[in-house]
Amino acid sequence: MKILRLLAVIIFALGTPFYFAQKSDVGAWYMYFGNNKISNKLNFHNEIQYRNFDWIGDLEQLLVRTGIGYDLTENNNNVLLGYGFVLSQPYVNVEKKQNIEHRIFQQFITKQKFGRLNLQHRYRLEERFLEDDFRVRFRYFLGLNIPLSGKEMLPKTFYASVSNEIFLHLDSPVFDRNRVYGALGYIINKNMRIEAGYMNQIQENKNRGQIQIGFYNNIPFTKK
Repeated sequence: MKILRLLAVIIFALGTPFYFAQKSDVGAWYMYFGNNKISNKLNFHNEIQYRNFDWIGDLEQLLVRTGIGYDLTENNNNVLLGYGFVLSQPYVNVEKKQNIEHRIFQQFITKQKFGRLNLQHRYRLEERFLEDDFRVRFRYFLGLNIPLSGKEMLPKTFYASVSNEIFLHLDSPVFDRNRVYGALGYIINKNMRIEAGYMNQIQENKNRGQIQIGFYNNIPFTKK
Protein backbone atom coordinates (compact mmCIF):
# COMPACT_ATOMS: atom_id res chain seq x y z
CA MET A 1 0.00 0.00 0.00
CA LYS A 2 2.92 2.38 0.70
CA ILE A 3 4.15 1.85 -2.86
CA LEU A 4 0.70 2.55 -4.29
CA ARG A 5 0.50 5.77 -2.26
CA LEU A 6 3.91 6.78 -3.60
CA LEU A 7 2.73 6.16 -7.16
CA ALA A 8 -0.37 8.27 -6.49
CA VAL A 9 1.87 11.13 -5.31
CA ILE A 10 3.92 10.85 -8.52
CA ILE A 11 0.74 10.93 -10.64
CA PHE A 12 -0.51 13.98 -8.73
CA ALA A 13 2.84 15.74 -9.14
CA LEU A 14 2.79 15.16 -12.88
CA GLY A 15 -0.65 16.68 -13.29
CA THR A 16 -0.72 19.49 -10.69
CA PRO A 17 1.06 22.16 -12.76
CA PHE A 18 -1.41 21.71 -15.64
CA TYR A 19 -4.48 21.51 -13.42
CA PHE A 20 -3.84 24.90 -11.84
CA ALA A 21 -2.77 26.61 -15.05
CA GLN A 22 -5.50 28.81 -16.48
CA LYS A 23 -4.75 27.61 -19.98
CA SER A 24 -2.36 24.90 -21.12
CA ASP A 25 -1.45 23.11 -24.32
CA VAL A 26 -0.95 19.94 -22.31
CA GLY A 27 -3.85 17.50 -22.12
CA ALA A 28 -4.49 14.32 -20.14
CA TRP A 29 -5.37 10.80 -21.24
CA TYR A 30 -6.94 8.26 -18.87
CA MET A 31 -6.61 4.74 -20.26
CA TYR A 32 -7.73 1.20 -19.46
CA PHE A 33 -6.23 -1.78 -21.30
CA GLY A 34 -7.51 -5.33 -20.91
CA ASN A 35 -5.82 -8.34 -22.49
CA ASN A 36 -7.53 -11.44 -21.14
CA LYS A 37 -6.89 -15.06 -22.05
CA ILE A 38 -10.02 -16.92 -23.14
CA SER A 39 -8.15 -20.13 -24.03
CA ASN A 40 -4.58 -21.35 -24.22
CA LYS A 41 -4.07 -19.54 -27.54
CA LEU A 42 -6.89 -16.97 -27.75
CA ASN A 43 -7.08 -13.58 -26.00
CA PHE A 44 -9.75 -10.89 -25.71
CA HIS A 45 -8.49 -7.33 -26.10
CA ASN A 46 -10.61 -4.52 -24.59
CA GLU A 47 -9.63 -0.90 -24.17
CA ILE A 48 -11.11 2.49 -23.26
CA GLN A 49 -9.28 5.81 -23.56
CA TYR A 50 -10.75 9.09 -22.27
CA ARG A 51 -8.68 11.92 -23.76
CA ASN A 52 -8.95 15.55 -22.65
CA PHE A 53 -7.72 18.87 -24.03
CA ASP A 54 -6.84 19.88 -20.47
CA TRP A 55 -6.53 18.04 -17.14
CA ILE A 56 -10.17 16.91 -17.09
CA GLY A 57 -13.62 17.98 -18.29
CA ASP A 58 -12.86 19.13 -21.87
CA LEU A 59 -13.27 15.99 -23.97
CA GLU A 60 -10.98 15.69 -26.96
CA GLN A 61 -11.62 12.07 -27.85
CA LEU A 62 -13.27 8.93 -26.51
CA LEU A 63 -11.84 5.73 -27.94
CA VAL A 64 -13.21 2.21 -27.41
CA ARG A 65 -11.32 -0.69 -28.95
CA THR A 66 -11.81 -4.45 -28.83
CA GLY A 67 -10.58 -7.54 -30.65
CA ILE A 68 -9.74 -11.24 -30.62
CA GLY A 69 -6.12 -12.36 -30.83
CA TYR A 70 -4.29 -15.64 -31.36
CA ASP A 71 -0.80 -16.59 -30.13
CA LEU A 72 1.27 -18.19 -32.87
CA THR A 73 3.76 -19.34 -30.22
CA GLU A 74 3.39 -19.75 -26.46
CA ASN A 75 2.44 -16.32 -25.01
CA ASN A 76 4.06 -14.50 -27.94
CA ASN A 77 3.71 -13.54 -31.62
CA ASN A 78 0.09 -12.53 -31.34
CA VAL A 79 -2.10 -11.75 -34.38
CA LEU A 80 -5.32 -9.87 -33.71
CA LEU A 81 -8.40 -8.68 -35.57
CA GLY A 82 -10.25 -5.79 -33.93
CA TYR A 83 -12.75 -2.95 -34.10
CA GLY A 84 -12.52 0.57 -32.74
CA PHE A 85 -15.12 3.29 -32.12
CA VAL A 86 -13.79 6.85 -31.91
CA LEU A 87 -15.79 9.90 -30.83
CA SER A 88 -13.82 13.12 -31.41
CA GLN A 89 -14.74 16.66 -30.39
CA PRO A 90 -12.17 18.98 -32.01
CA TYR A 91 -12.28 22.76 -31.84
CA VAL A 92 -13.02 24.36 -35.24
CA ASN A 93 -12.90 28.17 -35.21
CA VAL A 94 -13.33 28.22 -31.40
CA GLU A 95 -16.47 26.06 -31.59
CA LYS A 96 -16.50 22.36 -30.80
CA LYS A 97 -17.50 19.89 -33.49
CA GLN A 98 -18.30 16.20 -33.15
CA ASN A 99 -16.95 13.48 -35.42
CA ILE A 100 -17.53 9.73 -35.28
CA GLU A 101 -15.12 7.20 -36.73
CA HIS A 102 -15.33 3.42 -37.06
CA ARG A 103 -12.14 1.40 -37.44
CA ILE A 104 -11.29 -2.13 -38.39
CA PHE A 105 -7.71 -3.07 -37.60
CA GLN A 106 -5.29 -5.96 -37.89
CA GLN A 107 -2.13 -6.17 -35.81
CA PHE A 108 0.85 -8.34 -34.99
CA ILE A 109 2.72 -8.10 -31.67
CA THR A 110 6.02 -9.80 -30.96
CA LYS A 111 8.02 -9.58 -27.73
CA GLN A 112 11.74 -9.96 -27.07
CA LYS A 113 13.83 -10.06 -23.90
CA PHE A 114 17.50 -9.08 -23.60
CA GLY A 115 18.65 -9.37 -20.00
CA ARG A 116 16.54 -6.85 -18.06
CA LEU A 117 15.23 -5.21 -21.23
CA ASN A 118 11.70 -6.19 -22.35
CA LEU A 119 10.94 -5.12 -25.93
CA GLN A 120 7.63 -5.11 -27.79
CA HIS A 121 7.06 -4.52 -31.50
CA ARG A 122 3.52 -3.82 -32.70
CA TYR A 123 2.55 -3.56 -36.37
CA ARG A 124 -0.99 -2.33 -36.94
CA LEU A 125 -3.03 -1.70 -40.11
CA GLU A 126 -6.21 0.39 -39.74
CA GLU A 127 -9.13 0.81 -42.13
CA ARG A 128 -10.72 4.07 -40.98
CA PHE A 129 -14.35 4.83 -41.85
CA LEU A 130 -14.71 8.58 -41.25
CA GLU A 131 -17.95 10.51 -41.66
CA ASP A 132 -16.88 11.96 -45.00
CA ASP A 133 -13.77 9.96 -45.90
CA PHE A 134 -12.08 6.57 -45.87
CA ARG A 135 -8.39 6.17 -45.09
CA VAL A 136 -5.95 3.34 -44.50
CA ARG A 137 -3.16 3.87 -41.99
CA PHE A 138 -0.13 1.87 -40.87
CA ARG A 139 1.33 2.16 -37.36
CA TYR A 140 4.59 0.85 -35.93
CA PHE A 141 5.09 0.84 -32.16
CA LEU A 142 8.35 0.05 -30.37
CA GLY A 143 8.14 -0.19 -26.58
CA LEU A 144 10.71 -0.92 -23.88
CA ASN A 145 10.11 -1.81 -20.21
CA ILE A 146 12.99 -1.93 -17.72
CA PRO A 147 12.53 -3.11 -14.10
CA LEU A 148 13.97 -0.62 -11.60
CA SER A 149 13.46 -2.14 -8.15
CA GLY A 150 14.30 -5.68 -9.22
CA LYS A 151 15.85 -7.69 -12.03
CA GLU A 152 12.59 -8.98 -13.51
CA MET A 153 9.12 -7.64 -14.32
CA LEU A 154 7.56 -9.27 -11.26
CA PRO A 155 4.81 -8.21 -8.78
CA LYS A 156 5.65 -5.27 -6.50
CA THR A 157 8.28 -3.99 -8.92
CA PHE A 158 8.72 -0.44 -10.21
CA TYR A 159 9.72 -0.15 -13.86
CA ALA A 160 10.49 2.47 -16.50
CA SER A 161 8.62 2.47 -19.80
CA VAL A 162 9.64 4.26 -23.01
CA SER A 163 8.17 3.96 -26.48
CA ASN A 164 7.87 5.51 -29.91
CA GLU A 165 5.04 5.06 -32.41
CA ILE A 166 4.88 6.36 -35.97
CA PHE A 167 1.66 6.67 -38.01
CA LEU A 168 1.79 6.55 -41.83
CA HIS A 169 -1.00 6.92 -44.38
CA LEU A 170 -1.03 4.66 -47.41
CA ASP A 171 -1.84 7.71 -49.55
CA SER A 172 -0.74 11.34 -49.51
CA PRO A 173 0.31 12.89 -47.18
CA VAL A 174 2.17 9.80 -45.99
CA PHE A 175 3.24 11.08 -42.56
CA ASP A 176 0.39 11.39 -40.06
CA ARG A 177 1.97 11.69 -36.61
CA ASN A 178 4.64 10.44 -34.21
CA ARG A 179 4.35 9.78 -30.48
CA VAL A 180 7.22 9.59 -27.99
CA TYR A 181 6.36 8.37 -24.49
CA GLY A 182 8.10 7.91 -21.14
CA ALA A 183 6.57 6.66 -17.88
CA LEU A 184 7.05 5.15 -14.45
CA GLY A 185 5.05 2.01 -13.75
CA TYR A 186 4.29 -0.34 -10.88
CA ILE A 187 3.37 -4.04 -11.16
CA ILE A 188 0.57 -4.62 -8.64
CA ASN A 189 0.39 -8.38 -9.15
CA LYS A 190 0.94 -10.87 -11.98
CA ASN A 191 -2.19 -9.65 -13.79
CA MET A 192 -2.35 -5.90 -13.07
CA ARG A 193 -0.08 -2.89 -13.38
CA ILE A 194 -0.36 0.89 -13.56
CA GLU A 195 1.64 3.59 -15.37
CA ALA A 196 1.88 7.37 -15.19
CA GLY A 197 3.87 9.24 -17.81
CA TYR A 198 4.17 11.92 -20.47
CA MET A 199 3.70 11.65 -24.22
CA ASN A 200 4.73 14.18 -26.87
CA GLN A 201 2.90 14.02 -30.20
CA ILE A 202 4.08 15.60 -33.44
CA GLN A 203 1.25 16.15 -35.90
CA GLU A 204 1.04 18.67 -38.76
CA ASN A 205 4.39 20.16 -37.60
CA LYS A 206 2.91 20.86 -34.16
CA ASN A 207 4.00 19.46 -30.81
CA ARG A 208 1.45 18.65 -28.14
CA GLY A 209 2.07 17.08 -24.75
CA GLN A 210 -0.17 14.66 -22.90
CA ILE A 211 -0.09 13.44 -19.33
CA GLN A 212 -1.08 9.76 -19.44
CA ILE A 213 -2.37 7.45 -16.72
CA GLY A 214 -2.94 3.85 -17.71
CA PHE A 215 -4.22 0.73 -15.97
CA TYR A 216 -3.47 -2.72 -17.42
CA ASN A 217 -5.56 -5.81 -16.65
CA ASN A 218 -4.49 -9.28 -17.80
CA ILE A 219 -6.76 -11.39 -15.58
CA PRO A 220 -7.49 -14.58 -17.57
CA PHE A 221 -11.07 -15.69 -18.22
CA THR A 222 -9.98 -19.33 -18.14
CA LYS A 223 -9.40 -21.69 -15.24
CA LYS A 224 -6.14 -23.61 -15.17
